[in-house]
Amino acid sequence: MSSSFSESARVYRRLIRYVLPYRVILLVAVLGTLIHGLTDISLAYILKPIVDKVMVAMDPDWRLWAPLGLVGIYLVRLVTGYIGGVAMASVSNKLIVDLRADLFDRMLALPAAFYDAHSTGQLISKITYDVNQVTSAATNVLVTLVKDGGALIGLILYLFYLNWTLALVTLAALPPATYAVKRISKRLRGNSTRLQQGMGELTQVLEESVSGQKVVKVFGGQDYERGRFRDRIQAIRRFEMKLAQAGAANGPLVQLIMIIPFAGMVYIAGGLALAGSLTAGEFVSFFAAAGLLQPVVKRLADINPKLQRGLAAAESAFAVIDTEPEADPAGRPLERARGHLRFERLGFRYPGSETPALRDIDLEIRPSEMVALVGQSGSGKTTLAGLLPRFYSPESGRITLDGMDIRDIRLADLRAQMALVHQDVVLFNDTVAANIAYGPLAGAGREAIIEAARAAHALEFIEKLPRGLDTLIGERGARLSGGQRQRLAIARAVLKDAPILILDEATSALDTESERHVQAALEELERGRTTLVIAHRLSTIENADRIVVMDRGRIVETGAHAELLDRNGVYAKLHALQFQNPN
Repeated sequence: MSSSFSESARVYRRLIRYVLPYRVILLVAVLGTLIHGLTDISLAYILKPIVDKVMVAMDPDWRLWAPLGLVGIYLVRLVTGYIGGVAMASVSNKLIVDLRADLFDRMLALPAAFYDAHSTGQLISKITYDVNQVTSAATNVLVTLVKDGGALIGLILYLFYLNWTLALVTLAALPPATYAVKRISKRLRGNSTRLQQGMGELTQVLEESVSGQKVVKVFGGQDYERGRFRDRIQAIRRFEMKLAQAGAANGPLVQLIMIIPFAGMVYIAGGLALAGSLTAGEFVSFFAAAGLLQPVVKRLADINPKLQRGLAAAESAFAVIDTEPEADPAGRPLERARGHLRFERLGFRYPGSETPALRDIDLEIRPSEMVALVGQSGSGKTTLAGLLPRFYSPESGRITLDGMDIRDIRLADLRAQMALVHQDVVLFNDTVAANIAYGPLAGAGREAIIEAARAAHALEFIEKLPRGLDTLIGERGARLSGGQRQRLAIARAVLKDAPILILDEATSALDTESERHVQAALEELERGRTTLVIAHRLSTIENADRIVVMDRGRIVETGAHAELLDRNGVYAKLHALQFQNPN
């Protein structure tokens, strides 16, 4: 239990570090809430003269000042409560912004292997749901800790000031109450963590169902998706109920523990009053202070569920932030490469896999040469291309660019040398122009974008769009055809003007007419660039300078199209299969 408490303290200290840049606003918030909390003591204190001076002694001066004092106390509570609450909310929202920004920044820097191991829905849930839960720990919890923590200390001191014997009796319940809170905390923390995971799984189901809605409809997957969704929301309901049960028991249990010595205090105080050792005003004031102690302790106990949920959310976010980003040591700068590539004794195995994806790959690609990779699915073509931009690191061997090991080149500079056109085109819910001039290319002039679109054979359909280059294309380019999306990706590659081009089955999913346009665009794009083509349709790479045939992670044949057909080997068999079954 102590280790769990120390871990919670560590996470909370780290969370509070996000608040330190806003320490001035935080100080205003703390002072406001602290003063607001200390007014509870003033309420208990003013009851003593109200009873002794006004009700018993009938002092005319106190008859005037006592009600004015009450109004004054509540005015102070109004002002300090408002200032403290608004200031604390401001700090909390700034914390959420900073934490979300840090989390997103780290996600952008994480290696491809991390995304292979985590679903999109889980990652989205961390930024949306998990981080939002931190608000409770950063606002409600901190406000209550400061306000009611200050009130608790002040009320305890006041009780000792009035009568130390009664104070000791009243406070006898604090140790068992603290123990009860600790016991409940462990259960709350575990269920909060499972709730975060459940929300991640729910977001994953939502993301997959929405993005794949056409497949769901055509294949009649509605019942299956309903079942998956209901399973997740029922699991979330169970975790929420467990949290509610523990949270509901938290406050009343602490109150029950506190009320027993409180009842004893009332009995003893009555005896002291009858003996003349306690005035009526002192009795009422002590009773009021002890009574105020009850809701203060309850509120402090009730923050525990919110705190544990917030800490679980913060821990979930910090787990991603603490993940090692892509390795990028202080490497050599590279302005523009010639495009001379060498794969030397290259071997690679995906994490958790026993079978190597690549084995002993030796391949040289000269500047401006076009090399095609062909082979059955799973032969290692895409894996080999993925090692070039350092999406993954080889297990053995190395890749050189112009004689330099790519691991020694600055990652940004290495990727600046490459343009990628993939069969699954990635477009953003933005304008045509913004999708062509993406990232550092955003500063490109209008004419440069138009020329890139013309070179990609995309200008002809862009000009027919409602607003031309300024037309919004929808999520993932939903308002465009497959061929149009592919040509926008090619236009993006043209504008980048990188010396190395990677084409990953860029025409495999297109109809004949679209393929004709895209192939013409690719031919212009390939000129003067070192090009690595992953091909499914062998007809598209017949003019390649060299064709590399892969099988089970190895290179089994290399040569030109006609040469490989004459050998009557693996390539000839693949070609014959496609010729017999062209689709």
